[in-house]
Amino acid sequence: MEKIFNNTKVAFALKTDTELDRAYFLFKMIDSEPLVRIGTAVTNFALKAHLPVEGLIRATVFDHFCGGTTEDDCLTVVDKMFTKGVSSVLDYSVEGKEEEEQFDAALEMTLKTIEFAKERAAIPFAVFKPTGFGRFYLYEKIGEKQPLTAEEQKEWDRVVERFDLVCKAAHEKDVALLIDGEESWMQDAADAIVTDMMRKYNKEKAIVFNTLQLYRHDRLDYLKKLHQQANAEGFYIGMKLVRGAYMEKENKRAEEKGYPTPICESKEATDINYDTTVVYMMEHLDRMSIFAGTHNELSSYKLIELMEAKGVLKSDPRIWFGQLYGMSDNISYNLAEHGYNVAKYLPFGPVRDVMPYLIRRAEENTSVAGQTSRELNLLKTERDRRKIEK
Repeated sequence: MEKIFNNTKVAFALKTDTELDRAYFLFKMIDSEPLVRIGTAVTNFALKAHLPVEGLIRATVFDHFCGGTTEDDCLTVVDKMFTKGVSSVLDYSVEGKEEEEQFDAALEMTLKTIEFAKERAAIPFAVFKPTGFGRFYLYEKIGEKQPLTAEEQKEWDRVVERFDLVCKAAHEKDVALLIDGEESWMQDAADAIVTDMMRKYNKEKAIVFNTLQLYRHDRLDYLKKLHQQANAEGFYIGMKLVRGAYMEKENKRAEEKGYPTPICESKEATDINYDTTVVYMMEHLDRMSIFAGTHNELSSYKLIELMEAKGVLKSDPRIWFGQLYGMSDNISYNLAEHGYNVAKYLPFGPVRDVMPYLIRRAEENTSVAGQTSRELNLLKTERDRRKIEK
């Protein structure tokens, strides 16, 4: 099939020469693992010591990977991307909170982004993380089938209520809602709530989407069982498909606690698992909707080929491609240029609170083989193309 992802003119059309140079410099830094380690340590120290570094962070890594500090901040970026047909998913990327007030604040922010999405065609989805609505420890305890204390049960009831409030709002406002996946040892509890929400709010179509992290070898079996349940009970399935973000942590914990790792044995096995799951969902599109969250060109081409083979329209609302803001613009903008549904995850939040997210992005780019070098090659190609044009 036609290779569409090498067109750098389309990929970087929205970037000025200065922004292109900054992106190249940033990925050059990320390409060095020692630099990422040192930069992470220095940044964490500076923030904890309340040194005045937020301006520097904002001008470099933050502005490249985030839309702004507030949801209103993001609108300039949202509108700009939408001129090229790329939609946005506003992602309140504040992590690691433990207090009820913080969970309520995340709830209010998610409700606000659902309202934003209802009012703007450029924002087709809302999103939240399960641990944004409740303590990790509670999910873990329930996942391990440990009894909760009376106080913990009340706390868990509030977590479920938060899920229900946002899913109900999404259903009423007809806004699709992505619920992110997290570590395997808390995911069973989250899956149980999300299935209940699908049963309740996905009666006409997929509004509530769960996430399958397909570096886990058990996730396709989980989807097949859910599919049987959906057929029997008459609800639709929405799934965001990703490879996964916690591999080192998953393998380390499995080794420490002496259980088999849930992670696929190799990158190749993960790729096969991802693509096989896409095929399964495409075969059951009558009951399923796909948000293909991937930076992998081959997986994106395979989904395109499946759509063509099955005569599925490029604009079919049941199929979306998704990438993170600041990464894989060659995939996002070229897909949009060819008429496919595509959305960028657009993180936002106070600079200090979003740092764990940014550090994970830097580490991910360093550890994923070829990710950073591909970004650098594309940026270099576009810089060279512009020089020739001048």
